[in-house]
Amino acid sequence: MSKYITGSPEETIALAVRAGSRLRKGDVIAYKGGLGAGKTTFTRGLAIGAGLDDDVSSPTFALVNEYHGKLDIYHFDMYRIESADDLETTGFFDYPMEDSVFVIEWSENIQKVLPEGTIYIDIKRIDDDTREITIEGDERFADLGN
Repeated sequence: MSKYITGSPEETIALAVRAGSRLRKGDVIAYKGGLGAGKTTFTRGLAIGAGLDDDVSSPTFALVNEYHGKLDIYHFDMYRIESADDLETTGFFDYPMEDSVFVIEWSENIQKVLPEGTIYIDIKRIDDDTREITIEGDERFADLGN
């Protein structure tokens, strides 16, 4: 487990860019963190680090946003998912998990279906700009620096 403190959205993005450069096909990123914690901001950095555009937005209403490039990212919002039936209706199981990266907001709502090897990122809002970001589940993300 690695813990990082960022003092601005720009620092959060910079940390996520470093993490995104280490992503590979089959990775599942499961976020924990409340409303406004910075999950979408972190995802923007992951996309940049993976060589994609920074045109990342919250999938709150779409349930999933897709970002395609050398490494495809599927960005899910599971806030409204309360059951296995709800999850099925999102098409979650139809996306190519092994050939892409899944980034999942509100992952605690689908904890039972997350695969072994899931990378957990917990983002805690300390104040308007400061975040405590904990990454666990894979040593690739142990030395991202601040």
